[in-house]
Formats: sequence, C-alpha cells, structure tokens
Amino acid sequence: MRPRLFAVAGAVLMGAVLLAPPSAGAAPRAPRIPSVADLAASAPASLIPDRPSPEEVARALARVASASDGRVRLGVVGHSNEQRPIPVATVGTGDIRLLYVTQQHGDEPLGTPAAVRALWALGVPGSAWHRWLRSRVTVDIVVQANPDGAVRDQRYNHDPSATGEYSEPGVGYDINRFHNPLTPIEDNPVPEARAILRRWHATHPAVVVDYHMQGRYLQPDGRETTASILWPTSPLAGEAAVTRSRQVVVRNADAMTYVAGANVSRYPGGDYEGIARNGYGILGSASVLVELSNLPAEQVDFQICTAFVSMIATAQGAADGSLWRVDPDRADAIPARGPSLPDAIRRADAA
Repeated sequence: MRPRLFAVAGAVLMGAVLLAPPSAGAAPRAPRIPSVADLAASAPASLIPDRPSPEEVARALARVASASDGRVRLGVVGHSNEQRPIPVATVGTGDIRLLYVTQQHGDEPLGTPAAVRALWALGVPGSAWHRWLRSRVTVDIVVQANPDGAVRDQRYNHDPSATGEYSEPGVGYDINRFHNPLTPIEDNPVPEARAILRRWHATHPAVVVDYHMQGRYLQPDGRETTASILWPTSPLAGEAAVTRSRQVVVRNADAMTYVAGANVSRYPGGDYEGIARNGYGILGSASVLVELSNLPAEQVDFQICTAFVSMIATAQGAADGSLWRVDPDRADAIPARGPSLPDAIRRADAA
C-alpha cells in the first residue's frame, strides 16, 4: 500500500509548516523537501515488524544508528519494572527540541514502527534538506515506552502491586495517566512515566506528540475514521500552550489527510492533568495526541505511514517555523469522532 499512499508529493509538507515560538528568529529558507514517497522508501521494508518485541525494537534502532554514521544517537531514558530499557533515539542538533512518544499502551504498537522508519528517513540520507533539517531541530523519540506491556500485549505496564485509580490491580498502571506535573516525580509510582517526565525536564521540548491506537469509529459523514487527534483540554494548560498545540493539531490533520489520505476526527479526550497530552501542555509545550484506528490487517501499513507523515510534517514545520503561522481556530473544524463502528453496525441491523 505504501506506493499508492505516497503517490501524492510532499506539497502539503512544503506549503504549511510550523513556526518556532514567537520569540525565535526567522528560520532561513529551507531546501526543497524530498517527496514523501522518497522519504518513506528510504527505510528498508524489513527494518522492523508491525508489532515489534522490545528485542526487535533494539535491533532496528541499532541498525538505524549504524546506517546513519552516528547521526541517530541511541540512549535509555529509564527502565521498566522488569528492568527492560526504555529506549530513546535522537536525531538532529538544532536548538528547536521535539519529543515523540510511542506505545505507552503496550497493545497499541503501530506508532513504534512509524518512529523507527522516521528515524531512518531523517537520520540516514545526506541531502541538503536533511542537513538543513538536522541543523534546525533535535528530535527525541521514546520508542516503545511500555516494553513490559508490549511483551504481554496489554494496555498497562507490569506491576503486580498496582493499586488505586488508573490501575488494574495485580496487572499494572495505565502509564498515560501518570504525567501529572503537579506530582513530584519521585512520588510517581510508574517508572515509564517518570522516565518521560525527566526527559521533558532535561530538554524542554517545544512540541510533544504522543502516538496511540483506538478502536474503529465512523465519521459524521459515514466514512470510517482512520485517525483522531486532540490538543490539551485541561483548564490548567496556559492559553499560549493550548494555542500552539491547536496549531500543531491543524498541521498534523492537514498532513495526515492530504498526504497520507487519512480520515481524521477530533478525539473525545478528558481533561485530567495526568494524561500526557494535558500534562505536557500544562508544562508549556505544544502537546498533541495522535490516535491511529485499529483497522484490518491489510491497512496496517497505511496506518504506520499515517503516523510517519505526522512525524515528518511536525519536524519539517518546526524546522522552518511555519507551525506557528497556522490558524489555530481551524482545529474547531476537525469533525468530532462519531460512534464506534460495531455500535453503528448493530444499530443499522436493528433498523
């Protein structure tokens, strides 16, 4: 499906990119961006499976780092309860910092292969555009933030002692409810969330994008949703951070719709401050949630490519400064997510 998906050239990526924050100086003119097809095709098809194990993630990242001649740098932001490393991969040396996070929920894997492909596409080739982008931005990606959950194909981390709200007793904690910036990090019971929070405090990224998966839903017009997106909705998030988040949401929705061919809706998320989308917005980043729908197997590569386009578009927009020129009010035009697909089918059958 990749050739059809990327038949559209990178016009949207070239035409609507991100601004640096208002205090930053104007970015120099960017070299012409390669086509999205070329960027996607630069990564070997065998680089990583669709639902990788932690060991497969480690091997794929090592392969990317080796092929990049050191331009992709590997590290560890922490360890899980079972002492699995939580890997972080970094590409670029620019002053504008970005942070992407994948697979906080272990049974939502598709952001992880997208991230590995994006690291190859950004870090391995040596065109003028690649050199320019890497000089403007530094992209950190926490790749497969929940390795213990990944090996069990479960939403939660692994912690048999887990108790209380946002936990499954005897199983573990929902990592994506423990990014509360009001809780001291040392009091946070979830090692994976502690690791991501510490990375945020070490780098203060301008943009944070968190990649998840959801069920299957209908658009209001009857098409099936393939991705949903949302900005911080906590009342504790400052107006400036929410505005910038909405600009990143619009930029991503445009890229996923017009480049990847996705059907994008607005995710109906809550306002609890421990959700990463809210927590990092409260801390001041432009903070965005991307949810890929759990489509049938023949559409898995389409979904991975949708996340890949999101990652490239955000990096390109941050590098050339066009993110912050986007009209944030356009976020309100993204349609609300409709009913779940099984519910819609049952209602139609009953009628």
